[in-house]
Amino acid sequence: MDFRSLYDMQKQLDSYIEKKHNLGNEDLLDRKLMAFYVELAELANETRCFKFWSEKGPSPNEIILEEYVDGIHFILSVGLECDFDKVNTVYDMNSEGEKTGEDLVPCFYEVLNGVHKFREDKSSNSYTTLFHAYLQLGAALNFSEQQIVKAYEKKNNVNFDRQDNGY
Repeated sequence: MDFRSLYDMQKQLDSYIEKKHNLGNEDLLDRKLMAFYVELAELANETRCFKFWSEKGPSPNEIILEEYVDGIHFILSVGLECDFDKVNTVYDMNSEGEKTGEDLVPCFYEVLNGVHKFREDKSSNSYTTLFHAYLQLGAALNFSEQQIVKAYEKKNNVNFDRQDNGY
């Protein structure tokens, strides 16, 4: 999957936010990674994959997809912060197939491990590993590349609107 166009869209959004909030001279990497952690937790919450005590099922796929692309926004933003968008824009989204319930938990841990490793060395390789783990999670959630791109574009527009309306 080629993320060049999404990196371009994310760059425009990041620039808009940084200019609006006078953040041009700040290192935002740790805050972006924390935001990604929060989005990952929100995604896990919507899948309910860890809630062994509950009989309630996961949220509708549209809600889960929206939470998933929130994470894509921050992964792209992290890549831009580190200039990794110039290194690689194509990532593999192969999967062993759709997973549900508790079978998703290891996928979330792979992403968490990826963030941890990236924070330790901030290399292009660790970023690629993180991105790949997140795409594998998306594939396990049975999202297609087309669904992800369309949902990202929609949410990107919402994010611009939020900035214009005092979010």
